[in-house]
Amino acid sequence: MNEINKVGTIYAVGVGPGDPELITRKAERLIREADVICTPTGRDDAASYALSIVEPLLDRSRQQVLTQVFPMRKVQDGLDEFWTRSAAEVAEHVRAGRTVVFITIGDPLLYSTFLYLYRVLRADYPDIPVEIVPGISSINAAAAAAGVPLGMAGDRIAVLPAVYEDEELQRTLQEFDTIVLLKVHKVFDRVYAMLCRNGMEKGAVFVRRVGSDQEEVVFDLGSLVGKELDYLSMMIVCKRLQRGDL
Repeated sequence: MNEINKVGTIYAVGVGPGDPELITRKAERLIREADVICTPTGRDDAASYALSIVEPLLDRSRQQVLTQVFPMRKVQDGLDEFWTRSAAEVAEHVRAGRTVVFITIGDPLLYSTFLYLYRVLRADYPDIPVEIVPGISSINAAAAAAGVPLGMAGDRIAVLPAVYEDEELQRTLQEFDTIVLLKVHKVFDRVYAMLCRNGMEKGAVFVRRVGSDQEEVVFDLGSLVGKELDYLSMMIVCKRLQRGDL
């Protein structure tokens, strides 16, 4: 059994998309055994979604919960101070012999907040051990909830933020068989209009807060036009679904 390193280690642990039952056994063990749970949030006054998933596993009488602010904005200029400060906090705990678990929704290596911290740790603290524990991504969970395959046989799959410019998004829709669009909430109407122009609107599904008690799967995309949508949402465009070839 892989014991926690008693001299201090940072574990980047994916806690899945929202359903506590989708936390892996290894992730649960590390979370329960950790000295410090590091959890990201987008603002000082915002709750951590990742923390809400693992809260039942914590022993707050023994474990310290360290909340770190990672502002979420498209332009990253000026954010280095946040990553640097957060890395220094984590490094201080590790060098004091504590085990730190940095929790992140989904998987730590897929559009995760941890990646910004990881970059600083590798550059400024190369002596500190970092282990990455994969988690179930919202992409896999959303496909399962909708019953839509991500890929079969020789299908080509693209995963990208929906904030791409129209020309790039149009090219992706033409060149790939399955397209997963993240961060679709602010640009949904524009993306839906593009799907309609390409005759692809019947081959798409919208999923919000997958794995939570607020999960919603919507195939009638037209019903969402003009509405304020959830940040934790995505769209899966599947040409096999469009063709009825499932």
